[in-house]
Amino acid sequence: MRKTLLSIAAAGGLTALVAGGINAQGGPPQLPGAVDASRVTAGTYATDASHSLVGWKVNHFGFNDYFGIFGDVAGTLEIDPANLNAAKVDVTIPIASVVTASAGLTEHLMRAGANGGNPDFFGPNPAPARFVSTSVHTTGTHTAHIMGDLTLNGVTKPVTIQAEFSGAGNHPFNQRATLGFHGTATIKRSEWNLGGFVPLVGDDVELDITIAFEKQ
Repeated sequence: MRKTLLSIAAAGGLTALVAGGINAQGGPPQLPGAVDASRVTAGTYATDASHSLVGWKVNHFGFNDYFGIFGDVAGTLEIDPANLNAAKVDVTIPIASVVTASAGLTEHLMRAGANGGNPDFFGPNPAPARFVSTSVHTTGTHTAHIMGDLTLNGVTKPVTIQAEFSGAGNHPFNQRATLGFHGTATIKRSEWNLGGFVPLVGDDVELDITIAFEKQ
């Protein structure tokens, strides 16, 4: 799923960059981002919202999985390479702009409850979700566990994201120092009062996160 998300997010810009580099240099260009921790500088970063996504996957009746994407993730990262465990993350995910490959599925996710009852899933005009880190524990050279509170559907509960540093360098267009991360987490949607059709539709929701942060 990560490859799918990255392809959606980067296809247009990467195609243009590759074409321009080949024409200018006569060969494949050097990518500006690299998995090199020495490129990370301390400071406050903001998401590149156009290229930051949270994907989700849930099982359907035990037959197969279906999935969707939240885009335009906004927020900040405070980081100091000399003290990574003091890093802070605060991001907001616009639930109302969920994207799926099926108009029918998207409509059902946003549908009001029947006869004034609770909706099956998000319902119309859902509030954005927000994740605020409470601690960070490094687990390897490029990996960490980010513990924090996820507020979704009016409920706040702790979530741990398994994060992996995926690249750093200067953005090729605006020249800002940029960091990239991938992350995964699994939540039980019923704990956020989103338990429609459980267990026929799976309670466990797998989250696949890809976020770029630009230095401010």
